[in-house]
Amino acid sequence: MSKPSQQLLAPLTGLLLLSAAATQLTGCVVRAGVAVPAPPPPPVAYVAPAPAAAVDVQVNEAPPPLPVYEQPPCPVEGYIWTPGYWAWAPAGYYWVPGTWVSPPRVGLLWTPGYWGFVGGAYVFHAGYWGPHVGFYGGVNYGFGYGGVGFAGGRWVGSSFAYNQSVTNVNVTVVHNTYNETVVNNVTVNRVSYNGGAGGITAAPTAQERMAAQEQHVQPTFEQHQHVQQAAANPALLARNNSGRPSIAATPHPSAFNAPGAVGAHGAAPPPPHAQAAAYTNHNGYGAGHGAAAARATRPGGGVAVNGKPPAPRADAKQHPKAPPKGEEKTAQR
Repeated sequence: MSKPSQQLLAPLTGLLLLSAAATQLTGCVVRAGVAVPAPPPPPVAYVAPAPAAAVDVQVNEAPPPLPVYEQPPCPVEGYIWTPGYWAWAPAGYYWVPGTWVSPPRVGLLWTPGYWGFVGGAYVFHAGYWGPHVGFYGGVNYGFGYGGVGFAGGRWVGSSFAYNQSVTNVNVTVVHNTYNETVVNNVTVNRVSYNGGAGGITAAPTAQERMAAQEQHVQPTFEQHQHVQQAAANPALLARNNSGRPSIAATPHPSAFNAPGAVGAHGAAPPPPHAQAAAYTNHNGYGAGHGAAAARATRPGGGVAVNGKPPAPRADAKQHPKAPPKGEEKTAQR
């Protein structure tokens, strides 16, 4: 009986030993497994920079109506008109005069900034340069900016051609011109903002939405300097000029005291403290008065215009003697 038992145990013992060896081998494999590296993180999605037309500032007060003024003639061939607008500072709204500027490069057009009523506040969308004119609130800034697009000129190759029907150009200075009638399909008014009570109800067109997706170029250094000069000039504050700035447009950026600067229709002389705040920027242009410097108060209540004495007032008190030399203010431009 012992031999058969041993014969049966032998295969069983071998099977148990083989199973134990397999278990040990498997354990070794698990313990000596190769570490699998973590999968690489997904690529960071590209986030486009905020467009130049992003909201800059928001206030609870609507901007004043647009002033009425004449456009100075284009001083240099290749310059593009940028219309004036109301900007905001801690002291309130101030006027940034319209001006002729050099574009950053050939082929770019200017989309003006505009105020829009959003979420119970008035927000300002800054202007920008781009291959096409985008949405600017439907505001009729004039001189080719009738609320949609720009009809004041166009690029023809590397040269800019001016539409004489809506822009002021001197053909002795600017030779690349054409005449094209502009049909104004918007209500002609002086409203300076979009939305809200009394605001313009325009919405972006399909073309303007496409233009908003294009690559934009920020305003130039000269444009930034122009805005800074305007912000520092008390005569341009709406509370000082009653919405009729004495410097409404200039032939060059920051040329507030240049001979070609023009005032708004019905503009009053700047207040006394604004006259005392005159200064000169590093370009050599005085930034204090512009066209208003051509008006200086005279004894007797008259006003000197462009250096010419006014006609005597009927109710002005006549002095027996002429005032001492140098006492009268003279007009300076």
